[in-house]
Amino acid sequence: MRPKKISLLVSTTALAFGGTMAFAACPPATVADMQGLSPAFPQQFELAEFQSAASCTLDLAENPSMADLNARITGNPDLPPVAARLPEEPLVVAPYTAIGQYGGTLSGASRGTESGTSDMLSVRHVNLVRYSDDLKTIVPNVAKGWSWNADYTQLTFTLRKGHKWSDGAPFTAHDVVFWYDDVLTNPAITEKTPGRWLFGGEPARVEAVDDVTVTFTFPTPQPNLINRWAMDYGQTFLPRHFLGRFMDKHNDGAAALRAEHGFASEKDAVDFYYGASDWKDVPSPLMKDPAKAAALGAAVKPTLESHIVVAEDSNGRRLVANPYFHMVDTAGNQLPYISEIREEYVPERDVVNLKVMNGDISWKQQAIELNDFPLLKENEAKGNYTVSLAPTLGETVYYSFARNHKDPVLRDIFNDPRFSQAMSMGLDREEIREIVYLGQGTPAQAIPVEARTVDFVPDYALTQFLEHDVAAANALLDEMGLARDGSGKRQRPDGKPLAIRILFASQGSPVQLHELTRGMWEELGLTVDLREVTSDEYRASANANDVDVFIWKNDGISGPFIAQDATMLVPPFGDFFNPGGGFEWAKWHQTNGAEGIEPPADIQKLWDLSEQFLSVPLGTPDSSKLGEEIVRIHADQMLKIGVVAEIPSPYVHHNSVQNVQPLTSKTYDYYWTYPYRPQQWFIAN
Repeated sequence: MRPKKISLLVSTTALAFGGTMAFAACPPATVADMQGLSPAFPQQFELAEFQSAASCTLDLAENPSMADLNARITGNPDLPPVAARLPEEPLVVAPYTAIGQYGGTLSGASRGTESGTSDMLSVRHVNLVRYSDDLKTIVPNVAKGWSWNADYTQLTFTLRKGHKWSDGAPFTAHDVVFWYDDVLTNPAITEKTPGRWLFGGEPARVEAVDDVTVTFTFPTPQPNLINRWAMDYGQTFLPRHFLGRFMDKHNDGAAALRAEHGFASEKDAVDFYYGASDWKDVPSPLMKDPAKAAALGAAVKPTLESHIVVAEDSNGRRLVANPYFHMVDTAGNQLPYISEIREEYVPERDVVNLKVMNGDISWKQQAIELNDFPLLKENEAKGNYTVSLAPTLGETVYYSFARNHKDPVLRDIFNDPRFSQAMSMGLDREEIREIVYLGQGTPAQAIPVEARTVDFVPDYALTQFLEHDVAAANALLDEMGLARDGSGKRQRPDGKPLAIRILFASQGSPVQLHELTRGMWEELGLTVDLREVTSDEYRASANANDVDVFIWKNDGISGPFIAQDATMLVPPFGDFFNPGGGFEWAKWHQTNGAEGIEPPADIQKLWDLSEQFLSVPLGTPDSSKLGEEIVRIHADQMLKIGVVAEIPSPYVHHNSVQNVQPLTSKTYDYYWTYPYRPQQWFIAN
């Protein structure tokens, strides 16, 4: 679809886009042909930087269908010209191979409303900064820039003057302060502040210096925290003008507004739109109460993302392009190119594969496993798509026995490292590698850091107890006193059968793996039950500490990730989405020993070590020394059993989707597509 060009020089806001401008047309630079330009950050420019380097004036253009798309956003007013919708200095993006075309629908599949959605969420995601596609360089996004003070206790972000929410309201530093002070650390809205947003147990101080300058001041040094904005799903801003109207602090008429629409409290009103979660896949008001949303005049809260939800039901979501999105390409076209996103909920893996093979899916990477690859490759031409393999980070499946099990007998068994050592040696990883992973990958243990992203992992932590040695495994179990009965089944010390259930979700691990594991562990004399459940069911059971063994992909462990978030380093060794199992140890720590279970002495060291690890720059000698000590504790306790690492993994894109870059890595740790700028993808006519 051809855009209509609007010269900045004839716009009433044009003069705000910089000083003296040349009158030449700007070169349509792409990553494939940068037209001799060298940006300060890879593959993107600030507007003034671009116009100065190219000696040009950038004319703006918009999606010809934007007015119609905007009409589908409940409550949005009619649109001003595109120049008035963009920040005074938009982010100028060099597309990978070509200036794109407007229009089309990107179709994807998730397992459910809140299951297997992060891949599709990442397509529209923004944050203050992001990683470039080299997964090494942090670059501006919503923020124009950032700076630290000398001791890494204060981080300052500079925002874009004139940036607007999807409803046209100004986005300012006060929206960042509102997120932290009025929602995240406000007990009337958020009962308990997430621990990762406390520092040494204390909150940060977030201040709006002016509309475009916001500072975070921390009680302890946080030199690696910038990575959180570059990698994480959570956005550190919320629309004060929209959610604040329900809060007495910001609106004298808030109580009357809440009463009018049947909200019992500020929390109820805010959560109707916010969902008490930084995740964007929590059910929207369109799922909760569409009539109330219509009466309030907005179906969803405003966003800064590339697309906004306009329809949602039990079958999926529909989104349209954000008319106020802050990026343009080097030809001046406002991004995103793609007009709509259609996300269907398809829980069955076979049905997803069928949809891919029929050409019904535009993009898919999450929950496609290596053993799907042969079938998808065979049907590429039929479905007019390309299936590729990418290196992975954090894709190793782990087994972690419940060290805080509710059954005290199993708890004692699982807390003996010899049990995990025996179960590890009971696995024939070469057989698993051949059958499940098509002969790819390398057997390895699971530790709380991706070894390829740091320099401090001792070799033994990855290689110990990998050999398939049934005799040695049985010897350890015998040594523990787990004797066999007359039928060869092992008994617990209380005389009951030693029985465990492998409860798993195929989103987090392949079915074939667990079928093989069951047989191998039964060979050691255990009674093993296998049960597949949905991701939501698994997480509900695991977070309630109602599983015998925790199972998922060992994600959230890349060096830059753990350097700013110790979730995987300390009990409970995971979060809601990837529970790790040390719940009672964590409770003991949180209550200073008043509740929970006291952990072993070396586990107790992890809290202090991890706090120190967060406070020194990643890659320094001090960081590496602390990191190695943390890894050694995990390895010596054998908190997790790894299977196969460094597994290539498939991803699929329909051949109509253009400007798709080969993935440096398929990984949740860098938030799936976020480094690859899906705003510049387009659907070829």
